Amino acid sequence: MLAEFAVKLPLPPVLVWPALLIVSLAILVKASDVFTDAAETIGRIAGLPHFVVGATIVAIGTSLPELVSSVLAVLHGTPEIVAGNVVGSNIANLLVILGLAAVIDGHVRIRHRIALVDLPFLLGSTFLLALVLWDGSVGRVEAVILLSALAVYMHYVLTQTRSDGDGDGEAGATRTGRGGVVRPVLMLLGSALFILAGADGTVTSAIGIGRTLDIGAEIIAASAVAFGTSLPEVSVTVAAARRGNAEMAVGNVLGSNIFNALAVTGISAATGMLVVPASLIGFAVPIMLVATLLVYFIVMQQEMTKWEGALLLLFYVFFIAELFHWI
Repeated sequence: MLAEFAVKLPLPPVLVWPALLIVSLAILVKASDVFTDAAETIGRIAGLPHFVVGATIVAIGTSLPELVSSVLAVLHGTPEIVAGNVVGSNIANLLVILGLAAVIDGHVRIRHRIALVDLPFLLGSTFLLALVLWDGSVGRVEAVILLSALAVYMHYVLTQTRSDGDGDGEAGATRTGRGGVVRPVLMLLGSALFILAGADGTVTSAIGIGRTLDIGAEIIAASAVAFGTSLPEVSVTVAAARRGNAEMAVGNVLGSNIFNALAVTGISAATGMLVVPASLIGFAVPIMLVATLLVYFIVMQQEMTKWEGALLLLFYVFFIAELFHWI
């Protein structure tokens, strides 16, 4: 796909692989957005309740880049990328997205439900992820455990969302002819092909950069790939914070991190045995735990200040610098 074209370019690998990574991430992220929008439209045309569309299709869509690239990494024979991708994405979500939301908004107030309901799921899923990663491998037994925890979480989300007032069931149904279905179906199929191409290029370029610079592919996955897949959430967060709706970012981040920890890792491990390099176990995983605890105590106050946001951003700078041994 993209990688086959890139290697034929008359350029040195040190330029080709980073360029391929940027292009692949852009394609992957944009195609995932289109896929999610198309799936959401099809769900509503099919008459699915709003709460089902919002709690499942949209939730899955936010983690689609991480999911597809992780599964392809296993199929490419580089399963170490999966742990780097998941751990790095969760760290970026907590420190960069929430940090930006607090700095731009200045004072983010957080609803009681997020603080007392979603936070425990975040804490539990993060520590469960760390536990299964800690021995250096994730097999099918751990995959079953993670996916079972995901089923519990999704059941809770669907039940809770329905009880919050969207229980009119078929409110999402829309009357439309066959022509109204064709376009979103074509968009769904077309974007799926672009997702595969973008994910394939992302994984291949991460491997290429690692080999060219003599850096583990998991390090590239935990930094550049993870940050790149978080860019859409960054742009949404900045826009929401400017409108004074930064609290939305908090709920999105918690849900995305839970899904990454349980679904992305679980599905990837069900595809094949995951290998967790010592570089992640000794540094990135503990940073993920510390970042989660830090956000937990901040959000439990039901508010985030600008200075707390700045602290989160500085913590991310430290993470990247230490990951590449710059300090």
